[in-house]
Amino acid sequence: MKTKAIQVLQKFFGYADFRPSQLDIVLSAMEGKDCVALLPTGGGKSICFQVPALAQEGICLVVSPLVALMKDQVDNLRKRGILAAAVYSGMRKREIDTILDNCVYGNYKFLYVSPERLQTELFLERFKRMNVNLIAIDEAHCISQWGYDFRPPYLEIAKIREFHPTIPCMALTASATLKVKDDIIEKLELRNPNVFVKSFSRKNLSYSVRMVENKIEKAIQILNKVPGSAIIYSRNRKGTKEIAKELYQLGVSATFYHAGLDSATRELRQQEWKSNKIRVMVATNAFGMGIDKPDVRLVIHLDLPENLENYYQEAGRAGRDELKAYGVLLTNDQDIQKLTERAELAYPPIDYLKKVYQSLANQYRIAVGSSLFVSYDFDLTDFCATYKLDVLLTYNSMKVLQEEGLVELNESFFSPSSIHFLVNQSKLYEFQIANAKLDPLIKALLRTYGGELFMEYIKIQESKLAKNLGMPEGDLVRQLELLDQFGVLAYHKRKEKPQVTFLTPRYDAGKLPLDNKRIAERRQNAISKAASMVAYIENDNLCRANQISQYFGEESDHYCGICDVCIDQKKQAETKDLKLRSKIIQTLSNGKTFSLQTLPVTSGLKDDQDTLKVLRSMEDEGEIVSEPDGTYKLKR
Repeated sequence: MKTKAIQVLQKFFGYADFRPSQLDIVLSAMEGKDCVALLPTGGGKSICFQVPALAQEGICLVVSPLVALMKDQVDNLRKRGILAAAVYSGMRKREIDTILDNCVYGNYKFLYVSPERLQTELFLERFKRMNVNLIAIDEAHCISQWGYDFRPPYLEIAKIREFHPTIPCMALTASATLKVKDDIIEKLELRNPNVFVKSFSRKNLSYSVRMVENKIEKAIQILNKVPGSAIIYSRNRKGTKEIAKELYQLGVSATFYHAGLDSATRELRQQEWKSNKIRVMVATNAFGMGIDKPDVRLVIHLDLPENLENYYQEAGRAGRDELKAYGVLLTNDQDIQKLTERAELAYPPIDYLKKVYQSLANQYRIAVGSSLFVSYDFDLTDFCATYKLDVLLTYNSMKVLQEEGLVELNESFFSPSSIHFLVNQSKLYEFQIANAKLDPLIKALLRTYGGELFMEYIKIQESKLAKNLGMPEGDLVRQLELLDQFGVLAYHKRKEKPQVTFLTPRYDAGKLPLDNKRIAERRQNAISKAASMVAYIENDNLCRANQISQYFGEESDHYCGICDVCIDQKKQAETKDLKLRSKIIQTLSNGKTFSLQTLPVTSGLKDDQDTLKVLRSMEDEGEIVSEPDGTYKLKR
């Protein structure tokens, strides 16, 4: 089994060997055992389920809440010649239909699914017939209400296991406390799982907190000291642009990134930064998830993350190549106060939640009982202006409605245009004879994409396709729309705007099934997590890496030696040593000698371990020598 796993790793991913812990997790899955894998950011979680899935017959179901990450992984697998597909909110029913059929009858190896899709009849009927070899749950902390990103649809995962009871289940996450880990095992109903926990300590990553008022000035100082690729995180979209502009004017190669940019711009900037054409990416936390760039030397936070889980993941994007890197948090008293206030507003009152839900129904004119899994373009600013709602409270309300499994907000949604023939080849030929005007386009599509168009949805770029076919883009779009209307070809136009999806048929807002008790507990959880973030900032006595490890339940008395606390304590110890040495030398001057017992007292020092340690060190270094009678004197 080990040999097979390494062969798959080398063949498809080009790595010579596994990272620590990866092989044990892979072999556990290949042996048919349930497992929990807690691997830090950059620990290579995807390899852990991709390799065993590729090493065996059948398809791997991957449950993930992150649409952007799903798309990334599907694209990366396809580039390696591996058939993979994803089903998520915002897709049309007929496209989902085709994908699920391909997963039953085709030779697909991976199906990525958002948790909201798991209990739909459309999915379950096909899932029962799939030859499943592994169920992988990514971001598994989402199943626990004690986690920082709770998703009720994750609670449905255990139910789908009854259709493939002998198939192993793998739960993966980068950041889970002991309480969350136990919750994952219970809620997923894992059977005697193997638990793999890689240390949360990153020996090459230096954490530090700096209390400053002028954060940009401090960030520039740090950038001047630490060469190499960097990320600067800011909460504010507008702020990312302004900060990048300021850096650029000061001669620092920088650009900005947030979910409000169009997909082409995001992709271009991401590639320029990954290839080191741009040194600094100033971004909201929409940036970085799933990006494999090992040589980031510096991550600076200008605003406080809501919790230590987020901070650990974001700072952890530095130094994945295991060379020295820095995670720097720039903050002040005002920020700390804001963080606490934001945590208290994270779960708005129940009446406000109902008001936002009703406003959504009004915005899209949705009748009670309709719109299950229907997605709509969503602009938060316009929505709040139309219904006179507070932007922050409304955004938080959308997140709570998502946690309650009622709606889903996807802020960085991009879906390219796609086409797929809905009829077989003989029916298509009949249509071509009857519709001579559309025949040239159909022939051109078949020449360009071949038989794949009958099998699955193919992504297209209208401008590029029109150029290749030698026709205006507007004419191409109109002809594709005609083919769609005739039911010959499915033409799904690209979407770029944020999407809001109704995950249930629309309720009467007055009877919205909100779990008041759970919402109250989650509110308290958010306040508690913010308090842990504040404690991390204010604790300048305990090693930063140690604080993070302890937060995740990893008992450690190891001090990293490279965080701001360790360095400061080291400097203080060195200063103390110098003072002790100076007093000892002064006492022993002019040829005086003293015993080990009388020397500290005569020097005005404490007779403690620190003094004894300095005396031993001075003797080892030859600064003082002991006489035959046991007294000490300065070496001449």
